Amino acid sequence: MSRKKRQRNHPRLTAAQNFAEGIALKSAIWIFRLIPVDLASYLMGAAWRLLAPLNARHARALGHLEKAFPEMPGQERERIVRGMWENLGRVAAETFHVDRLLKQDFRFEAQADDITQDVLNGKRACLFVSFHSANWELCVQPAVANGLEITGVYQALRNPEADKALRALRENLYKGGLLSKSHETARRILSRLKSGGVVAMMGDLRETRGIQVPFFNQMAYANPVPAALARSCNVPIVLGRVVRKKGVNFRIEGRAIQVPVTDDRQADIEVATARIHAIFESWIREHPEQWMWIHKKWAAPGKTSAEKQARRAAAEKTVSP
Repeated sequence: MSRKKRQRNHPRLTAAQNFAEGIALKSAIWIFRLIPVDLASYLMGAAWRLLAPLNARHARALGHLEKAFPEMPGQERERIVRGMWENLGRVAAETFHVDRLLKQDFRFEAQADDITQDVLNGKRACLFVSFHSANWELCVQPAVANGLEITGVYQALRNPEADKALRALRENLYKGGLLSKSHETARRILSRLKSGGVVAMMGDLRETRGIQVPFFNQMAYANPVPAALARSCNVPIVLGRVVRKKGVNFRIEGRAIQVPVTDDRQADIEVATARIHAIFESWIREHPEQWMWIHKKWAAPGKTSAEKQARRAAAEKTVSP
């Protein structure tokens, strides 16, 4: 029986289960916040590196890595995926300290191009788009440090009690509000961007209802929403990445791109989405152990129509390389 059916058939049991899970998460948060973040991050990273390979997702990650780097020796792929697990373990522990980390500027160094710097200085609106690299939750730290009120978009947890507990830890990250994905979310994002605000969302998740773009020499499912929003609101997309330097210390980078505007809206969106993924790919190649390889990202083999290629080429001519 599915979870939704159980919820309909046993609402009291579900409420009690949600309450118990919420209490367990709040207790875990309380315990981990008693441990210094550097130690908590190290211990959780070491535990995940040791135990996570026993999970079925380990084989999935190895398979995805083989798709991306078919020439890579198996031993090196194993090293990278174990590094991925260690990073994810660290992220799990650091999540419980995220509000404190935001105030510890010594842990961060930032690199920004001119457009990104204008955004950080509050001179223009933008759409921040990041990917699951290192501790991606901290990608907006430079913007928060500059006093920007960012509106975030996230996938709400099924358990409302657990969702509430984790939202509370993120309040200082997204003072412009944290929006769960829903039918009204797009309208609220458009309103925020058109009024000069800043919105942040993830851009590397699989979206089978979206489009396909090249990614590690294969076609991959991609979400066209960031490009569509930026084009509609005439704002730049600032791509952000977090690089874990050593322990709980990070480098955060911002690179702005413009979405082309031609008579073919769909081609413009496809070009921008492909460009986003090309930059993500170049960044992942630099630090493959810091990206989340368990994503089901790639599409089934297929051909891109000549018409679609022509539309993309026309749109690409409107923007500088």
